[in-house]
Amino acid sequence: MAGETKLGDFTGLAADYTRYRQGYAPGVVKALLGLLDRPAAHCDAADVGAGTGIWSRILAQAGLRSVVAVEPNDDMRGKGSAHRENGAIAWRNGSGEATGLEANSVDLLTMASSFHWVDFDKGTAEFARVLRPGGRFCALWNPRLVEANALTAAIETELDRRLVGKPRVSSGRSGITQTLTAQLWAHPLFEDIVYLEGRHVAHLAPEIYMGAWRSVNDVRAKLGEAGFADFLAWVEKRIAGHKTIEAVYLTRAWAARRRA
Repeated sequence: MAGETKLGDFTGLAADYTRYRQGYAPGVVKALLGLLDRPAAHCDAADVGAGTGIWSRILAQAGLRSVVAVEPNDDMRGKGSAHRENGAIAWRNGSGEATGLEANSVDLLTMASSFHWVDFDKGTAEFARVLRPGGRFCALWNPRLVEANALTAAIETELDRRLVGKPRVSSGRSGITQTLTAQLWAHPLFEDIVYLEGRHVAHLAPEIYMGAWRSVNDVRAKLGEAGFADFLAWVEKRIAGHKTIEAVYLTRAWAARRRA
């Protein structure tokens, strides 16, 4: 990739993102759909900040009537729309603050591992506009539970050492997630805030584990290309000899109902 990566710009990262990023805990998906007022087959959904469609495909496979994926980055959207499992997902160019979706058009609007890039007030106002009365907005993340084993904990400790004074935008366990419950409860357009959490374990081959790291934007942007390459080289040495790396993922989801 030529030049330095800009914070929040995933151009050039889409191939690694769609190939190596892991999914979300199945139990959280089922619980989220259970919060809807109607069966999933009678509900329309929008996944905003969809990236390459990892979560969009999970929604489509869950049996919703329709799923539209909204993504502002051309590279990410192109990889997502070309995915072999794209199925009935409709793809659109748009952002969290300006989705381009019609008012009162969906029963479920989600942002998976992307809400931390959105202006909170502008985004939530847009989501309330797009949602039908009683519809649900859900922000979710799937950070690694790095303290679950010694290897991933050691790698995260090394990353923290390199990022001193340059905190991550959000790992799903920091940033906006620390105050999100209170922010949503205080919002005049939403009510009935529900928090969901689930875990799943993935045993990743070294090339998949490294590919997931290569898809990260904020660490690359904050360390710079040279610093990020040096960190990846350190990780490769640290995992040398491991046939698989056990990664525990923590899906965290906040679901808020649009006031009627």
